[in-house]
Amino acid sequence: MRAVIGEVLIVAAAAVCVSPWGSPQVGLLMGMALALAGLTWRPRLAKKLSRVLIQACIVLLGLTINLSEVARAGVSGLVFAAGTIAGAFVVGLALARLLRVEGKLATLLCSGTAVCGGSAIAATSSVIRARDAHTSIALACVFLLNALALYLFPWLGHRLELSQHQFGAWAAVAIHDVASVVGAGAAYGEVARADATIIKLVRVLWIVPIALATGWYWRRRDAREGTPGSPATGPGASAESKRPGLTGVVPWFILLFLVTSTVRTLWPGLSGADPAIKFATRAGMSVALLLIGAGLSVRAVKEVGWRALLMATLLWVALSAAALAVVLRTVE
Repeated sequence: MRAVIGEVLIVAAAAVCVSPWGSPQVGLLMGMALALAGLTWRPRLAKKLSRVLIQACIVLLGLTINLSEVARAGVSGLVFAAGTIAGAFVVGLALARLLRVEGKLATLLCSGTAVCGGSAIAATSSVIRARDAHTSIALACVFLLNALALYLFPWLGHRLELSQHQFGAWAAVAIHDVASVVGAGAAYGEVARADATIIKLVRVLWIVPIALATGWYWRRRDAREGTPGSPATGPGASAESKRPGLTGVVPWFILLFLVTSTVRTLWPGLSGADPAIKFATRAGMSVALLLIGAGLSVRAVKEVGWRALLMATLLWVALSAAALAVVLRTVE
C-alpha cells in the first residue's frame, strides 16, 4: 500500500513540476519531503532518470545559446575553473588533515565540491576504489549542501546586488551539481542561467583529468602501502576488473550541447522557439530534482559523520567566498 501511495504522490509531484507553478526549487523540496516521509519511488530507476533528464535539458538549452556566448563565458570560465579547482583541493586536503578525515573520503569531498557534485564523486570513487560507505557519505554531504545552495544563493545574490553575469559565474563555481546551478541561475534571470550553464559545463569537463589524476595517486599510494584495492561496487570483485574505462568518465553530453549551440548559431531563426524550450528545460530540471530529492534516505543522512560534514561545509564556504571575491573584481 505504501508503495502505491508513493507512486501516486510522485506522479502528482511530477505534474506540479511540469505545470506553470513548478520550479527546480519546488521539485527538490517535494522530493525531499517524500523521501523523509518514507515514500520513495524506485530509487535506482529514479537515479537513472534524473541523470538522463539533466543531460537532455542541458543539450536542449544549447538551442537557446549561440556559440559567441559559449566562447565568451567558456574562455573566462576555463581559467576560473583551473584556479578554483586547484584551490579547493589545497584547502580541502588541509581541512582533512586538521579534522582527521580519511584520505579517500576527503578526496571524494574535494572532487564533489570543486567540480560538479555527485557526478564527480561517482567518477572519482570508481577510479580510486573508494569504499561504498565513503561514497555514500560524500554524496550525502554534497547533496545537503547543494540543496541548501539552490535556495540560499538567489537570495544572497539579490542582497549583494550582483549583476546577472556576476551571479551566473558565482553560482557555476560555488554550487555543486549542474541541475541546481541551472535552477539557481534561472531563478535569478535568463542571462544568469545562460552564463551559469556554460561556465558549469566547462567545470564538468574537469571530471576527466581529476579522475585520472586521483586514480593515479591512489593506485601508487595503495601499492606503496600494500593496501589491497577496495572496489566501490561490492566485496569480492577484483580491483583490476573494476577499473573503469575513460568512456565511463567523459561527459559526452557536453559535446551534444556544443552541437545544439552550433545549430542555434547557424539558424538564428530558432529564437522563436526559445520560450517553449526554456519552459521545457525548466520542467525537466524540476522533475530531475524531484527524483534526486526523492532518492535521499534517512539512513544516508544519519551516516554522515560530523567531521566529514564539517569539512564539506567549511570547504564549500571557503570556495564560495573566494569565488565571490574574484567575481566581484573581474565580472561586471
